[in-house]
Amino acid sequence: MKKYIAMALLSAGVLTSCGEYNKVLKSTDYEYKYEAAKEYFAKGQNTKAATLLEELVNILKGMMNGEEALYMQAMTYFNQGDYVTASHYFNTYYTTYPRGTYTELARFNCGRALYLDTPEPRLDQSSTYKAIEELQMFIEYFPMSSRKDQAQSMIFELQDKLVEKEYMSAKLYYDLGSYTGNAVYSSTGNNYLAAVITAQNILKEYPYTKMREDLSILILRAKYGMARESVLEKKEDRMRDTIDEYYAFINEFPESKYRKEVESIFKEANKYVNPDEDTTTTEE
Repeated sequence: MKKYIAMALLSAGVLTSCGEYNKVLKSTDYEYKYEAAKEYFAKGQNTKAATLLEELVNILKGMMNGEEALYMQAMTYFNQGDYVTASHYFNTYYTTYPRGTYTELARFNCGRALYLDTPEPRLDQSSTYKAIEELQMFIEYFPMSSRKDQAQSMIFELQDKLVEKEYMSAKLYYDLGSYTGNAVYSSTGNNYLAAVITAQNILKEYPYTKMREDLSILILRAKYGMARESVLEKKEDRMRDTIDEYYAFINEFPESKYRKEVESIFKEANKYVNPDEDTTTTEE
């Protein structure tokens, strides 16, 4: 039966003073040092425990306490909020002990540490991808784990962060609009098109994102913007495409918070396609 780290107090007495800690540091009795590290860890004195364990993990490797020491070392950094270092040691643990006592916990906490270290959406998201990969590997290795739902929830949150990052890029394209000085507004010389493609790609990759409605309205706005600024021979076709996008949006989000805006876009677009048709909506 698997056992978690024992938090027993030293039989020689409680370590309290700096003098006692310095004595432990200088000691060559590695069993004594290891028991001291466990006590410091149990008391939440993670910095002291980590300092002792840095020396001990290599000495104890392959010995009875080596596995426990390595996992505890990872936890000391995790508890201090040094998630990058913690993830490194969790990774070292499950790589060294693929069938170890703490392998499930090490894989989970490795992903959790990376999750906690991810930056805000506007910054580079390389670490977010790494965190997602680590959590997905945890689920793959331990599909029946009681921590599976928690890991999946973290993955969804991280994916939302990636979506928000990409949404910001699509929104930037939309805000830039057409290239200044481009009198033709060709299909490749238009930031509206880049906004549409970026937003569509996000929806393909993350179809269940909570930002689906915001991405969809951005596509409609961008298509209308591209149509509005097109040369005459392309305007009608692009307005038709805008109307098609309007119907797709309304069908998916009939109670949308953007309803007034999309109805206005439809009305304006329809003037180019059916200039004699009454486009008055029934919306109150």
